[in-house]
Amino acid sequence: MPDRIADPWGSRTPYGPPAAVERFAAALPGRLRDILPGDLGRRSPWPVRVDTFLAEGVTEDDVDAWVPSASILHSNGDAMDIAVSGGRIVGVRGRAADRVNHGRLGPKDLYGWQANNSPDRLTRPLIRGRGGELAETDWDTAMDLIVTRSKALLDGPGGWGNFAFYTSGQLLLEEYYTLGVIGKAGIGTPHMDGNTRLCTATAAAALKLSFGTDGQPGSYTDVDHCDAIALWGHNAAETQTVLWARMLDRRRGPRPPAMIVVDPRETPVAREADVHLAVRPGTNMALMNALLHVLIGEGRYDERYVRSRTTGFEELRRTVADCTPRWAAEICDVPASRIEQAVEILGSCDRLLSTVLQGFYQSHQATAAACQVNNIHLLRGMIGRPGAGVLQMNGQPTAQNTREAGADGDLPGLRNWDNPEHIRQLAELWNVEPSVIPHWAPPTHAMQIFRYAEQGSVKLLWISATNPAVSLPDLARIRRILAKEDLFVVVQDIFPTETAQLADVVLPAATWGEKRGTFTNADRTVHLSEKAVDPPGQARSDLDIFLDYARRMDFRDKDGAPLIKWHDPESAFEAWKACSAGRPCDYTGITYGMLRRGGVQWPCTPGSPRGTERLYAGGRFNTDPDYCETYGHDLLTGAGRTEEQYRAGEPRGRAFLHAAPYQPPPETAGGDHPMLLTTGRTVYHFHTRTKTGRAAQLNAAAPDPWVELSPGDASALGVAEGDVVRVESPRGALEARARVCGTRPGVVFVPFHYGYWDRDGSGPGDGTPRAANELTATGWDPVSKQPYYKISAVRVSKAADAGGTLSSAPTTGAASPHDPRVPVTAGGPQAEAREWIEADGHAERADRSGPWEGPGAAGERPWTRSRSETSERSQATRWFEED
Repeated sequence: MPDRIADPWGSRTPYGPPAAVERFAAALPGRLRDILPGDLGRRSPWPVRVDTFLAEGVTEDDVDAWVPSASILHSNGDAMDIAVSGGRIVGVRGRAADRVNHGRLGPKDLYGWQANNSPDRLTRPLIRGRGGELAETDWDTAMDLIVTRSKALLDGPGGWGNFAFYTSGQLLLEEYYTLGVIGKAGIGTPHMDGNTRLCTATAAAALKLSFGTDGQPGSYTDVDHCDAIALWGHNAAETQTVLWARMLDRRRGPRPPAMIVVDPRETPVAREADVHLAVRPGTNMALMNALLHVLIGEGRYDERYVRSRTTGFEELRRTVADCTPRWAAEICDVPASRIEQAVEILGSCDRLLSTVLQGFYQSHQATAAACQVNNIHLLRGMIGRPGAGVLQMNGQPTAQNTREAGADGDLPGLRNWDNPEHIRQLAELWNVEPSVIPHWAPPTHAMQIFRYAEQGSVKLLWISATNPAVSLPDLARIRRILAKEDLFVVVQDIFPTETAQLADVVLPAATWGEKRGTFTNADRTVHLSEKAVDPPGQARSDLDIFLDYARRMDFRDKDGAPLIKWHDPESAFEAWKACSAGRPCDYTGITYGMLRRGGVQWPCTPGSPRGTERLYAGGRFNTDPDYCETYGHDLLTGAGRTEEQYRAGEPRGRAFLHAAPYQPPPETAGGDHPMLLTTGRTVYHFHTRTKTGRAAQLNAAAPDPWVELSPGDASALGVAEGDVVRVESPRGALEARARVCGTRPGVVFVPFHYGYWDRDGSGPGDGTPRAANELTATGWDPVSKQPYYKISAVRVSKAADAGGTLSSAPTTGAASPHDPRVPVTAGGPQAEAREWIEADGHAERADRSGPWEGPGAAGERPWTRSRSETSERSQATRWFEED
């Protein structure tokens, strides 16, 4: 059985693009496709491979039930079944029939569930006593304390302005919607955001600006159809392993797509690419303008599509007129010839798929650069048809739901806060006065929320399922804010995180597998996650906590009835469906029963009951003034545009080609800080390691932080593999062992996952600082308000010799070492997972003893399978499918 720590992506299953008839059918409008026989137009040629991992000593014969769910440790939305035995989670198995993953799971899926069973779970509420220590209490005492403080603040000076909610990308849709209604209609505060501000705010901003509303135009099945893939700042190999496996399988099959990668590091994605553009951090916009310069200058665009389906072309042409590859090469420090190679692929392909992530979103001119990716597709008319799509990716499993349901700065249903009619719709739906719903100014973004808390105007900060004491920039400042005596901090989480240790009240929450609800992945696929086991101790679902708070606060509508009229996940989902009706993210055709058969892409209405694979297939965009989610922003200043200015542009359903000149980043290398820091993920961890650090296989693969240096920089600093180095910025410092590897000269990389919870602290205290965000700056993109995590000026010095100890950085990802002495990262027998690969249209046992249906096959209800059936199927260890 394969070691999935040593091979995070699993066995290759090569395949080629679909047949011509399948591609033709896939390009038909949804209603026409719905009348085709079978699944014509919806089938994918990607072979099935079902991955399974069970706890040591557990066999499939021991499993009492397989309970359907999907990934909670990344944004790919991989469907899986949770194995339950004796009331505990004992493993997971990918679901073969699901459209997203065809049975595959990544390392975090396979091993991360073990955190549910961790002995240090929060099981009772905690309150801070007079002595300053957190002590256990009961739910009534904890909630009474929160409600008493809430009512006093709501009735006192400042009213709604005293409250702020900072949430996550890991709750469920039903929980986000409930929180959104509490905040926006119960309290009436605009101070609501989530940690999605740190990872996907730019995705939302770019989609709104170009196409009128949020929502990914493309689909994962575009990997099947495309003849070129461009990954813009997206290390898919370590952030969405199953999506990367799909791309690798296409690349290993017949007629493989060409690949372009923009990343300053030598990631697995960069090593795979035909063209790797290792740009200097902070210069993405210069590169994008040069690419557009050549496409426009050489006439490599669809003139008819641009003329009829877009607006802004002449301004774009003027902006990039002087942005030659030679000009960009000087700024980006990449060869002009390589830029020209990239343009050749972009300008000659027939079906381009682009994916975008943090290398663009967390860098300088983030929204502007992400919009230029959209521009390439609009210029070439490559939107809304198979293989031609954009995925402005998410980083977290339910980031899309945060934005849809209004738990962050957006209004529920992707509505426009500046459109009075949209406010009236919500007021009618919730039966409140429109004046209650905050719409007098832009919603407050996360960085401003913490500034208000610092200044003292926000007096109650409710943090759910996230850990800002590790994830926000300039951590010394964040710790000071959270520790303020005049700030009442409520933390709702499953572990005693660094943030929880600074709270006044800690509420123990249930997590994935312990509650029911839905979540939506990066290509708009909605999955239902069923409850598999009970949460530990007195922990409650986040939905139950929010409902309890609303009941105790006695929030009412204008007729005196309870504001929150639902009581469980399914009734909350039905309420959400009513909110989504007629909006881009229309869920009205989705039911829990439908989702039990597999994931469905929104919009899904009674008129299109199988969902919508791609948006904008007809070339009409969501830019009509009465429908759009924003009236736009200036890409350089972030200044909002008025409704009058927007209407004057006469969008008429056309997409916007937004232009902006390149500007140097606000912080550059030089003087006392001659290098640039960039931060990011490793394949084995998620967010701040609160879950993955408690899964033995994942933690052993990457137990400690490290500092990546290029061989030339390491030599100049007198640093060898494993030496302890000190990295300092104007904000702070950290120390970790060096990994000498393939990052570009002058760039330092540190993973952002590591904090201090496993050192029993909320910060470094008197110990060694090791969190990447000790170094990062309080600054953000002017449009998306997403912080800059990839352009911090630093200096590096050697702090100590290796002393015979090498860096523990994993060798499987971007940190592949130059030193041959470094052992290969492996998990050993404890990380061995089963793989089944289907063959010739039927499942086949590895011992060739005959065909069978295969695990997770279409139509079965795996959570009700009998033990005898499970026992029979447990004999198989591998199955294959060939095109």
